[in-house]
Amino acid sequence: MERRLAEAPIGIITVRDGTVRAWNESAADVLGADTAVGEPVTDVFPRSVERSLPRAFDGTTVSDAAFEEYYPSIDRWLSVSVVPGDDETTVYVTDVTEEKDNERTIDRLRAEAERAETVDTLIADVLEGLVGATSQDAIMGTIRDRLGGSDQYRFAWTGEYVADSDELAVGGVAGERGELFPAVREAVEEGLATPERRAVEQRRPTLIRSLSENASVPEAVRAAGFADGVQSVFALPLVYDASVYGVVGVYAGTEAAFSDHVQSSFEVLGELAGYAINATRNRQLLFADTVTEVSFGLAGNSPLVRVSSTCDAELTLDGIVAPDDVGLTCFLTVSGADPESVLGSVEALPAARDGRLIRRSDAERGRIQATLSETVPLVAAINHGATIRTAVFDGDDSRLVVELPPEANVRRLANLLGDDGPAPVLARRDRTRSPTTKQEFRTDLNERLTDRQATVLRTAYLADYFTSPRGSTAEEVATSLGITGSTLLYHLRASQRKLLDAFYDEHDDGSG
Repeated sequence: MERRLAEAPIGIITVRDGTVRAWNESAADVLGADTAVGEPVTDVFPRSVERSLPRAFDGTTVSDAAFEEYYPSIDRWLSVSVVPGDDETTVYVTDVTEEKDNERTIDRLRAEAERAETVDTLIADVLEGLVGATSQDAIMGTIRDRLGGSDQYRFAWTGEYVADSDELAVGGVAGERGELFPAVREAVEEGLATPERRAVEQRRPTLIRSLSENASVPEAVRAAGFADGVQSVFALPLVYDASVYGVVGVYAGTEAAFSDHVQSSFEVLGELAGYAINATRNRQLLFADTVTEVSFGLAGNSPLVRVSSTCDAELTLDGIVAPDDVGLTCFLTVSGADPESVLGSVEALPAARDGRLIRRSDAERGRIQATLSETVPLVAAINHGATIRTAVFDGDDSRLVVELPPEANVRRLANLLGDDGPAPVLARRDRTRSPTTKQEFRTDLNERLTDRQATVLRTAYLADYFTSPRGSTAEEVATSLGITGSTLLYHLRASQRKLLDAFYDEHDDGSG
């Protein structure tokens, strides 16, 4: 072989009558062989999947060929060119494994990006469907139908979690059931450790990338997954605060179906779905004609019960401001102990913050304010769709009265409110709520206001005293009524207080 060919950076092999006559060092490096001269060229090359080289030398003449193939025994991709000559054939060979790896990486990243974009669009479609959903069944059905009907996944099923019985009840399925879904259903009904069951118990998503080979999956489910060609599953719990409402099981035909980005998107979906389910339950209570009123006994796991016992005081809940990221702001009347001392005990609670003494009526009576965290039973009740009617914290006689939708699970709420076991149910009754008409509200307000208060309030309203910017100052309104500014403000405060009492269904204490 000529020197320039022997020192070439690519593999060069000369072949005569199918036998290697010469080759350079680069060819030896690429093929991983010590010697090849005198050997059939088809034996020098490892066996490839397509076997293109043997076909080029199969026959009375050598075929001109160029190809790229994977050679498993040396774990390399080789680019091979066969160039026939008059007496000899030259074979050029180059290791293109790195280029192929780069191409596969680019293709994989491109496919993941396209899949993530498709999933994001799909989830946006699901979230849009949640907006009009009016019940938990409708929300879960929307998720199930959109995901199961997508060509990204084989099928999706949803199940409702019943906390008091620890049951996972299959709600429905969408997509290609095959042999796998019946196997999953049977495993769920038997209480086996399916991915969905683990997701519910751990309150976080569960991903199985190789379904048929994962020993944590029930054997029958693994076998059915192998038969159907399903390789991965993502189990998404639907959670809001301390409640797990259900789960979604999404099954796919590839191991790469659930990238980190896709998992994050699904987690957002689970959080928003849990929030939506909680919101529908609250709406059902808000607009229900019939409600269930339940009285629970509260134990020492309630921090306000512990404060009442420590201070030998009775704390009565006067009102709340709905919970947010900070917590639930409570206004409490203190009886039987120094309000300031009670406030100090409340502020010492890990679950309380922003305590404030609002007023001190006497040495053993007053009103305080505090914000409680979501770990407090009172907050848990609200987060589970209950409306607080009354709450009294008085040692062993502490009790909480709530309103729930008729279909609400009272035992589930009792479990959340209880200490070592469910909170005792002291009373329970269903009652019909009569909506207050506009005229009834006005009549009630007029009965609360004195004639002077009603006149002052209406005059200030019509004079645009309450607009921003104000159309009239307090002095201008007072002058029109023939009273002083201080008298006007006195009547306005009293009338506004009674207006708010009527709106928030509070009782007028008769002052003012």
